[in-house]
Amino acid sequence: MEQPAEGTDRTRPLQAVTGATNLLSRVGLPSARVDAEILAAHVLGVPRGRLALVDGFTGERLAEFDALVARRAAGEPVQHLVGSAGFRHLELAVGPGVFVPRPETELLAGWAITLISPGSTVVDLCGGSGAIALAVANEVPGALVYAVERAPAALPWLRRNAEERARAGDTPIHVVEGDVTDPAVLAEFDGRVDAVLCNPPYVPAGVAVPADVADHDPRDAVFAGEDGLAVIRPVIARAAALLRPGGIFAVEHDDSHGMVVPALLRADGHFTDIEDHRDLAGRWRYATATRTRGVGSEHRRER
Repeated sequence: MEQPAEGTDRTRPLQAVTGATNLLSRVGLPSARVDAEILAAHVLGVPRGRLALVDGFTGERLAEFDALVARRAAGEPVQHLVGSAGFRHLELAVGPGVFVPRPETELLAGWAITLISPGSTVVDLCGGSGAIALAVANEVPGALVYAVERAPAALPWLRRNAEERARAGDTPIHVVEGDVTDPAVLAEFDGRVDAVLCNPPYVPAGVAVPADVADHDPRDAVFAGEDGLAVIRPVIARAAALLRPGGIFAVEHDDSHGMVVPALLRADGHFTDIEDHRDLAGRWRYATATRTRGVGSEHRRER
C-alpha cells in the first residue's frame, strides 16, 4: 500500500469516486458508479474491491483521475481509458480499432465452454480482441483454437492478446487473417471442427446505437447491411461446412433477430437443436444449434 508523504493532503478514493459518479450520472451514463470506480482503481493501481482500503489520491493522481473522468463524460469508452476490458476470467487489451467485448458475449462463450470437451477443435469467427477464442483456451484444457479476423486495425489487438495469454500459460491460439464469409478460410478443417462460435457485426444500418459505440467502436464491427444479417447469413453456411456431425454452433445477433436467426438456421438444413437465448436484460441475443448427424436426423427444439 502506498504510504502518504508527511504533510501531504490526500483526497480519499471513495470521496473522489462519489464526485465522479455524480458528474457521470449528470451526463446520462448508466454505469456511472462502476466507471468511476474502474478509473479510480486504474489510477491508484489497485483492484476495484480495495478502493476503500488504500490511501487517498495525491494531487497529481487526483488530477489524472479528474482528466479521465472528463474524457469518460465526453463519451470515450472506459475500456479505452484504462486500456483493457474484462471478459470472463481475462483482462484483454483494447483500444481504438477493435470492438470492446461486452458482458452479453460472455453468455455465449459460457454456453459453449460448458459443452466443449478437452482437446476439441474450436473456431472463433470474427475474432476481434480475441475474447471468445481466448476464453475457450483459458477454460478448456488442450483446446485447439483458431480465431479468424480480417480488419487490419483489429488484428494487432488480437495478436497482442493472444501473445499475452500464451505468456500467462494458456494454450496458445492460432490467429488467422481472413474474411469469415470466404469459403476458403480454414477450408482444410471442413467437417472436422467441434465448435464454431461467432460474435459478428449485426446491427442493421440506420439503427441508433449508444454514443460510445457510434463514436469509438469500428463501424464494420457493429453494422452489417440494411437488415443486420449481411455477415450472419454466410457465417451460418461457413459454420455448417466447418463443423463435424454433432458439432455445436453459437452466433450472437441483434435483439430484433430472435426469430430471424433461428429461421435462417432451419432454412440452411444442416442444423438441429436450434435455440435462441436471452441476454442479461432479457433480450434475445444469441442462437445455438448442433450440426446434423445425417439425412433425416433433423429435429428442432426452440425456446
